[in-house]
Order: sequence, then structure tokens, then C-alpha cells
Amino acid sequence: MDDNGGTFLRAADITAALDTVLTALRAAGADITYRLGGTSAALLQGVRLPVGDIDLLVARREEVDAFGAALASFPCLYAASWIPASSQYFARYEVHGVKVELSTVERQADSDALECVGRGPWQHYVWIACGSHQVPAVRLELRLATELVRDRADRYEPLLDHMSAHGCDVELLRRAMRGQELPAERQRLVWDRLAPST
Repeated sequence: MDDNGGTFLRAADITAALDTVLTALRAAGADITYRLGGTSAALLQGVRLPVGDIDLLVARREEVDAFGAALASFPCLYAASWIPASSQYFARYEVHGVKVELSTVERQADSDALECVGRGPWQHYVWIACGSHQVPAVRLELRLATELVRDRADRYEPLLDHMSAHGCDVELLRRAMRGQELPAERQRLVWDRLAPST
């Protein structure tokens, strides 16, 4: 179950909404460095898993505001504001029935291999065609570590299946799991599953 009433997004839903968001941003003349993260980034990289929304990460609060200005004609579900508990400046809009979340994550981290914190998302990403745009999506290795620490099997099992079939960056995944402080037995489970591809 997700916050879309139990329905999950298809790749076509994500592509259409993202294309609209990025076209609006371009029309507003905003040049923003961002990353697509979360489950929507994994789905667009070919992983079949449940997706409830689109997560866009930016570095500065004014970039969240710039996205918001570009999306002013769409329903604002959560006005841009600071959330101390998660150290995020966060906003949520609805674009073609899809929830689009924009945020900073303002915590420091030593690791370069965390999905939303520190250098990880800015260094480790792939480009994906999305409508008339090329979208920088955070690498699957970082997403897998996030889902493992959250213990969401409906997300990490499809990621493991995909990486088992298509391979992964072993050292990046190792750093990501270490950065999330995953217990040794959970890490062993991952390497056992990925053994043929690694």
C-alpha cells in the first residue's frame, strides 16, 4: 500500500509527469542541477517495483522554490517548508495525477555512497531519456542500500533480481551498504544473491 490509495505508477506515468515538470522548468528559464531518486529512478532504469511518487533532489532551498514557481499552475499539496526531523526543505505538487516531491537533504555524511545525503547522488548517477529530456537518475546500488536499511522487501527484492541479471558496481554497493551501516548478515544475503553477477 502506498499514499496513492494503493495504486502504483507505471513508467509511462512517471515519464509524462517528469517531462511536464522539466518542460515547465525550462520555460521558466530555470537552470537547476537535480537528481531523480527513489523508486521512480529505479523504475526508469528497468527495475519492476512499486512506485508511489517522483522524488527530485536539489542542493539548495532556492532551487526547491524555483521548481515550485515553475509548477505554479499545478496543485500544491505541500507548500515548501523546512522539516527539522528529516533535515529537508520540502514541497509536493501534483502533476497529471502524479505526486512530485522536491527537496533538499541538509545533513552531512562522510560516505560518497548514500542515496540522498552528501556527495553520493551528485557523483553516482546515470542519464535516462525521459520525453524530450535527459534525466540524471541516482544509481541503483545506492537505492538498494536504502531499501535494505528500510527493510522493504517489496522494493529490495526486485532490485536484487535486476542486479543479479544485469550486474552492478560491486565496490559502490559495498560502500553504500557500509554507509548505511547494514549488519554483516544482511550484507552476506546480498552477496549470496548477487554471486553469479559479481
